[in-house]
Amino acid sequence: MPEISYKIIKKLGVLSESKNGWKKEVNLISWNDRSPKYDIREWSPEGEKMGKGVTLSEEEMTILKEIMNNEI
Repeated sequence: MPEISYKIIKKLGVLSESKNGWKKEVNLISWNDRSPKYDIREWSPEGEKMGKGVTLSEEEMTILKEIMNNEI
């Protein structure tokens, strides 16, 4: 399995924190030296381990924001 590299470009915010310290965060991340994308996933307290998440392009994030603005 190929190694996955990432660089957190900007931490945008924490959505929640579990009792064991894992935080669900929204970040701007560059995966494998590609252009940054918005990313929502859980991170361990040390920030070294991550859970499954979803990665969105800027266009997808804009659409999600519009959907949420219409629903709330």
